[in-house]
Amino acid sequence: MNRPTARVLALLEILQAGGSFGVARLAERLGVDERTVRRYASHLADLGIPVEAQRGRYGGYRLAPGYKLPPLMLTDDEAVAIVLGLVAGRRSGLVTAAGSASESALAKVRRVLPAAVARRIESLLTTAGFTAPDRPSAPPESEVLLTMASAARDRHPVAIVYTAWSGRSTRRELAPYGLVFHAGRWYVTGLDSATGDLRTFRLDRIASAESIEGSFEVPADFDPAGHVLAGLAAVRYAHEVVVVLEAPLAEARERIPRVVGELTEVPDGVRLTARAQRLAGAAELLAGLPWPFRVERPDELRTELRALAARLERAADAPAP
Repeated sequence: MNRPTARVLALLEILQAGGSFGVARLAERLGVDERTVRRYASHLADLGIPVEAQRGRYGGYRLAPGYKLPPLMLTDDEAVAIVLGLVAGRRSGLVTAAGSASESALAKVRRVLPAAVARRIESLLTTAGFTAPDRPSAPPESEVLLTMASAARDRHPVAIVYTAWSGRSTRRELAPYGLVFHAGRWYVTGLDSATGDLRTFRLDRIASAESIEGSFEVPADFDPAGHVLAGLAAVRYAHEVVVVLEAPLAEARERIPRVVGELTEVPDGVRLTARAQRLAGAAELLAGLPWPFRVERPDELRTELRALAARLERAADAPAP
């Protein structure tokens, strides 16, 4: 596609966003002079696209109201990227409270694709399988998510109504430093005016969010994702597990997510300090690691490891049918 044709299509894409656009503004966005913008608009009109010109010194262009958009002009690669992005977002839990929105968006995309591309996308969707199950999600309201995102970007506080795990609702003001999506849940982390502390809140527990007057600064070295993961790792569990892995620190960090626990280098390897609700689960996690290890505490973990080893040995010795 040559550059003039690409710019004509770029003009159409701008006009499809809706509203009127001045010639000077269009020229700036397209990187051409105003005379060329008028020529591009004429090319679109010659193609049967109802581009309306607005007269006057500061005139511009817009598409006729009610004009039905043509099929999406997507390459095969672009169509695959959009469709798989919607599917992956739904399966990972990256959705809002309007869970059907991803399904309806996918349906709309499939309807307006050119027939040849649509058939190929349909074959992909009907034959593709996924090894990982759909992740359970706790979706927030779309309005809450978007309000929080705007507040974090523009650095202005919000007033929220938050329901704690106990069911008690409170109203508080928050300076949102950033949003984090982790394991099927959206979180916002920032300064809570009620306590003066850095806090993390689940967005699905926020009933309402409203921008309020004021501004704030985010510390230069603040890492929202790191703060959320550290907070989740510090949640009180039934057991504290401490083991030493015979592994390089860099490899251990690649294999073990930060939310699992804290890794510190020691002379004979890496000490993993983690919290677990079930020691059987901790034993299974350790058995899946590729390095030798030794248990420092608790002693009950040794019992669970022996039980797991015995179960695996029985499975290995079981006769084939």
